[in-house]
Amino acid sequence: MPGKYKELGINRKAHYDYEILEKWEAGIVLSGTEVKSLRVNKVNLTDSYAGLTAHNEVFVYQINIPKYSLASQTNHEPKQNRKLLLRRREIKKLIGELKRGGYSLIPLSMYFNDRGFVKVSLGLGKGKKQVDKRETIKEREWNREKTRILKQKLRF
Repeated sequence: MPGKYKELGINRKAHYDYEILEKWEAGIVLSGTEVKSLRVNKVNLTDSYAGLTAHNEVFVYQINIPKYSLASQTNHEPKQNRKLLLRRREIKKLIGELKRGGYSLIPLSMYFNDRGFVKVSLGLGKGKKQVDKRETIKEREWNREKTRILKQKLRF
C-alpha cells in the first residue's frame, strides 16, 4: 500500500484465521453509488473471500458496501459479487498457487489510494488450526507484556 491512502475497512479476522504468505494489491470494479457510499460509510470485509471463475477472472464475494442513502432507484445491492482487476501474469500466478491446494484468497483491507482509486489488498493464506491460533494469542499477549515492562523500566 504505497503512498497516502484513506482506509475504508480492515478484515481483522483474516490474520487470526489464516497465515498470510503473500500479498497483492488489486483494483475493484464499482458502480457510482458504491463509490459514493464508500466515501461516506465504512465497508465490512469480515466474511468476505475471493476466488477465480472459469474464465480466469478474479471476483470478491460477500463484501458488504452499505446502500447510498441519497441514491434513488439506481442504488446497488450491498453484498453483490465484484470483479477484481489484476494483471494477467498475477492471475496466472494466483491460479498456480490456488490449484496447489490448501490456500485461500482473502481480502485484507480496502482503501482509496493517493490517486483516489479504490484498491483491495488481497492475501494468499493457509488456514490455521486451533493450536496455531492459541500460539498467536500467546505471542501477542507476551509482546504486550514486554512493552509494558519496558515502559515501566524506562520511567525509573
